[in-house]
Amino acid sequence: MRKIKFKERVRYEFDNLMSKGPLPPFILLAIGGFIFILFLAVIIYLFNLIPTDKGTILGLSNPNNYNLIDVFWVVVLRTLDGGVISEDPLDFVFIVFMLIATLFGLFMLGVFIGVVSSVVMDKIIELRKGRSLVLAKNHTVILGWSFQVFQIISELVIANENQKRPTVVVLAEKDKVEMDDEIRAKVGDTKNTRVICRTGNPIDLRDLEVVNLNYAKSIIVIAPDVPEPDSYVIKTILAITNNPNRKPLPHKYHIVAEIRHPRNVPIAEIAGKDEVQLVVFDYVVSRIIAQTCRQPGLSVVFTELLDFKGDEIYFAYEPRLVGKTFVEAMFAYETSTVIGLRKKNGEILLKPPMNTKIEEDDKVIAISEDDDTIILSGILDYKIDPGAIRTEPEKKERYPENTLILGWNRRAPLIINELDKYVLKGSKLVVVTDLAYVERTILEINYELKNHEISFIYGDTTDRRVLDNLIVEQFDHIIVLSQTEMLDVQSVDARTLSTLLHLRDIADRTEHKFSIVSEMLDDRNRELAEITHADDFIVSVKLDSLLLSQISENKELKTIFEILFSATNPSIFIKPAEYYVELGRPVNFYTVMEAARQRNEIAIGYKLHEAKPRYAGDSMLAYGVRVNPVKSNRIFFSEGDKIIVIGDEQ
Repeated sequence: MRKIKFKERVRYEFDNLMSKGPLPPFILLAIGGFIFILFLAVIIYLFNLIPTDKGTILGLSNPNNYNLIDVFWVVVLRTLDGGVISEDPLDFVFIVFMLIATLFGLFMLGVFIGVVSSVVMDKIIELRKGRSLVLAKNHTVILGWSFQVFQIISELVIANENQKRPTVVVLAEKDKVEMDDEIRAKVGDTKNTRVICRTGNPIDLRDLEVVNLNYAKSIIVIAPDVPEPDSYVIKTILAITNNPNRKPLPHKYHIVAEIRHPRNVPIAEIAGKDEVQLVVFDYVVSRIIAQTCRQPGLSVVFTELLDFKGDEIYFAYEPRLVGKTFVEAMFAYETSTVIGLRKKNGEILLKPPMNTKIEEDDKVIAISEDDDTIILSGILDYKIDPGAIRTEPEKKERYPENTLILGWNRRAPLIINELDKYVLKGSKLVVVTDLAYVERTILEINYELKNHEISFIYGDTTDRRVLDNLIVEQFDHIIVLSQTEMLDVQSVDARTLSTLLHLRDIADRTEHKFSIVSEMLDDRNRELAEITHADDFIVSVKLDSLLLSQISENKELKTIFEILFSATNPSIFIKPAEYYVELGRPVNFYTVMEAARQRNEIAIGYKLHEAKPRYAGDSMLAYGVRVNPVKSNRIFFSEGDKIIVIGDEQ
């Protein structure tokens, strides 16, 4: 066995010492400099090398009587400032020693600059890695990374405009600099909101400590783009709730987590208990698609309620309403629309009985531009035009409906089951896709359906011959689904756009009108899709991101949206304006609300057949949809216009 040499041992210990950070080099530099200067001073002192007979040496008050400390100070001065030797007496031996001291000083300075530069660069690299502790409080934390991050941050920026020094922190397994650059490019100006990115694994307990979860206002867990995203989300929830350094109970986290598949909901609820609000992505999108294909424009209404740009749903306490009825509260706000009550025990009542009394500590649930715009304008201080109100027409006889689904993804079975709740028995549904395994899936689904007769056709939905052979004019509703099994989002949306262009061309050629509802994964492609004039679009990722953002601001909103998105009552409906008021007659929205109240409904807005201004001060509307209009403004409705209401049945 080879014996370790002393030189190797010294080098080993030196390497270990230098690897412990920036402090050891500074200490070694200081000790080495002190020893060398002391060595020169001792030699000069012992051999009496200071030429006292040739003038006063700079730094010595009495050159004829000096000690070792005085000599040491002389050498220090020459080490720190090489220019000092120009004033030294011309003694060869002394100048040589001082020159050595000066050269050593230059060497020490060079080493010192190198060490400082290295330490600064290491610190910059460390900061760029995004591993430093976030000391923010009352901030929003986003765990995970996907395309949704940009939409969520954009919504939080809008929501935080009236807040003081708001902060959003993102923790993901991605380079901090890359995250900063992408957010800067796709989100743009974050206004008064500070966005901080940190690199780390959200399921690692040590990495979670970096984002200061215990002081966070809310935590959003995003499902990443991996084969099993739900397992990742569940592990993240466990890492938060079971962290030994978590905030002490009874204090609880406000966690909003995205779950892709409904079957994983029970285990996620067990992991998060009452600290997590789950957003089941597939349920939300499938329900909205099912409702929108039967009521074009409905997805725009949902988007208006979900994003922070326009009007959203808020809770407000108004003591002057105590003792009043719900219907009185409905007409007491000029710029807000009351849709429900939050009882003091936490119960949410959406569209309660009109005669419900408002009690102490009850809050109104209202659609408004912001939480500080829910301002009482006066009880019974409004004008209604009774002559403009139309009586409720007789309900039209319903018939079985024909629906065509083009394309397939994991949400298709949920959409089919949701559609089955709305149609009459004997309705037909046809699925067209080039995925062969879908035929077996449809056979399994068929046993669960009560009202639909379902059939399968194998074919490429972007092939014009396939679409022509379908005779699409025979269908009442058409749904175009994104083939999400493809990994490239842009390729998926390109297929959808191709199918939409063919369908619109067929509609123009046959002069047949039918509703087309489609999915778009990337919101930027929505503008491109407008050239197809499809009746409605569902941007899946955007809607999910909006819902996560809303619930992160107020967890009680989850209950409201679950009610509105479901097939149960009450729900949002879009009905012809002539059912409520006389067409062509200027009316204010108070009159529309009264007409809806007589049908036990709440009018929350309207959808114009032509998206153009109808009164002074109005602006272009999103697909003609206007939610929470100013109630005193007068507007006239024409043929094809609709009223948006919350009701119990269509």
